[in-house]
Amino acid sequence: MVEEVITVYTDGSCNTMTKTGGWASILLIGGKKIVIKGAEKNTTNQRMELTAVLKALEYVEANHGLTCPVHICADSQYVIDIEKRMPRLQQNNYVTKKGAPSRNGDLLRELIAYLQRMPLTFTKVISHQKKDQNENLNREADKLARSIVRENSKEWKD
Repeated sequence: MVEEVITVYTDGSCNTMTKTGGWASILLIGGKKIVIKGAEKNTTNQRMELTAVLKALEYVEANHGLTCPVHICADSQYVIDIEKRMPRLQQNNYVTKKGAPSRNGDLLRELIAYLQRMPLTFTKVISHQKKDQNENLNREADKLARSIVRENSKEWKD
């Protein structure tokens, strides 16, 4: 039996002044739309982009197991290129040429672990596109992530 592919649209956002971040994932599973989202303090945009993907994969794993194919749609080249960077990151043990730990190494390790355990595919979508015939849900994920940042930036400002 072939399992239905779960499609996930993700986005992350961060206010660089307050270091307040927000992330959102929209999962399309069996004709249903599931939205998960969250906020974090002391973060960056790249961390929020990765977190959106990881939270979606955690949800899929918890509710559908590790064998279900997942198609990640993101506007972040940083996320989409993970498969290209994976061999080098692993070979260098997540350390840069200058000997410093890779930025976001903890989240990159988690994502790579999912890549090795689950059937994942990645597609780069154009950010902030208006709805078209393909219904680009990245715009909705972007609005959610930015809204979360706005809601929490004032409250968490140092």
